[in-house]
Amino acid sequence: MQNRGMKKWRPFATMPEQYIGLKEIINKQSEVAQPVLTEEQMEQMNFTLIEALHTNTQVYLTYYKQGQCYNRDRVHSVC
Repeated sequence: MQNRGMKKWRPFATMPEQYIGLKEIINKQSEVAQPVLTEEQMEQMNFTLIEALHTNTQVYLTYYKQGQCYNRDRVHSVC
């Protein structure tokens, strides 16, 4: 019997559809619940943003979109 040697094994490379399915499962597992803000928290955020706009200071934002929280930095102006 002849030795085949070392062969690279790529378990999912033969079925690209599995990449899509696995990515969806991973994204679903990393989802977070949408934060619920109180009226006071929203007012504080608005005040902070207005103050940053008037004083031309840098702000860092974290926002929620479709089950994920995203961070933005270096926000210099409001469009």
